[in-house]
Amino acid sequence: MTFGQLPYDVAHLLGGGMLLISFVLLYQRRVGAVINALALQGVLLACAAAWQGHVQSAPQLYLTALIALGAKAVLIPLALRTLLRRLDLHRTVETALGVGPSLVAGVALVALAILVVLPITAGNRAIAREDLALALSVVLLGMLMMITRRNAILQVVGLMTLENGLILAAVGVAGMPLVVELSTAALVMVLLVVGGVFVFQIRERFDTVDIGFLERHRGESG
Repeated sequence: MTFGQLPYDVAHLLGGGMLLISFVLLYQRRVGAVINALALQGVLLACAAAWQGHVQSAPQLYLTALIALGAKAVLIPLALRTLLRRLDLHRTVETALGVGPSLVAGVALVALAILVVLPITAGNRAIAREDLALALSVVLLGMLMMITRRNAILQVVGLMTLENGLILAAVGVAGMPLVVELSTAALVMVLLVVGGVFVFQIRERFDTVDIGFLERHRGESG
């Protein structure tokens, strides 16, 4: 490996690590383990932003890395663990689709992301093209988690994963304005607050956070 290849390899190692964590989130059967994996993905996102700051000579990305580390690796997982304690919700993950089929669907979505991104970004820097493919894969897997998980807290985790993918894509694009990055970070905190309110409302109204229970109140099941 030459020095010129190093930025490419490290960027893809970090992006690939985030993608791997997305599969771990789909595989985990314990809510606590899912939150731990989300925190690890936040650490990798912070490292990816810092590395892109070095590669692009963009000091503003170091601030993005600090925000990602503080919010996604510390504050958000801590808030979710607090939700778990307050709801006394320490149990296995309930899914609308089994773990095996979820992983198969995840692999298909990754293949779709590669087939979509690489052709339309032909001519751009290789590091940017493949980072975008990895980022889109993380976004799609976050959406898949939101669809296939019946627990409202895990749907919030899926939403956070989706947003992690968007930030990974953003930091891989040279010249992204700092104000957009800060707005994105602020959006994460807003989404967390909304998600927390959503979970507590479900808990207070139905004494459960299993959204499958809501079907009966929509008239979808007897």
